[in-house]
Order: sequence, then structure tokens, then C-alpha cells
Amino acid sequence: QVQLVESGGGLAQPGGSLRLSCAASINIFSFNTMGWYRQAPGQQRELVAAITSGSDTNYADSVKGRFTISRDNAKNTVYLQMNSLKPEDTAVYYCNAQKGHWDYWGQGTQVTVSS
Repeated sequence: QVQLVESGGGLAQPGGSLRLSCAASINIFSFNTMGWYRQAPGQQRELVAAITSGSDTNYADSVKGRFTISRDNAKNTVYLQMNSLKPEDTAVYYCNAQKGHWDYWGQGTQVTVSS
């Protein structure tokens, strides 16, 4: 059973930073791609950032230059460093892992950016 457990969400002020973590229950080399998605109220879930097993990365235009996705293979963990946060970054952030035809999701962590 694959489990993804997110942590690190919370409240941040505009211009502030947060780091999200996604710990996997299996070796993350098993996954072709891992990523972070977010869903704001009334909005569709959207890709924020993704990283392949070869460490190639991909970002949504709205977060380029502000967010950084990385992985620690020894800890089976993927991170999302979020800097220069904006109120429009407020959403539930979900960790995703893809392995062949399978898609795995974490339970989500709330990020709120407000003064």
C-alpha cells in the first residue's frame, strides 16, 4: 500500500515562505514522477510543480521563480519550497506520485496566505 503524507502547511503572510514535505511509504525511485498540485475553493486542481526520477523539473507559470521542488531519495521525501507567497497561493496542496498507470495522492495540506 503506497502512502503519501504531506506536512508543512499553515498560515503565512504575503511575501513569506513555507516548505511542504511529502513522505512516501516506499522508495521514491519507484515513481516516474512526483509532484505537487493545489486546489483553491471553487477551482479545479492544478499542477504546481513536478520532478521526475531523473530530477527534471516542471513548474506552473504562476510559481516559476518563487517555488522550488526537490527530492531527498534517502528520506523518500519530496519538498516544495515556497517563497514570496501571495494570497492567490492559498489552497489545499496535494502530493502526487505516478507509477506506470497508477496515480497516488496524499491527503492534502492547507496553505493560507493572508495578512
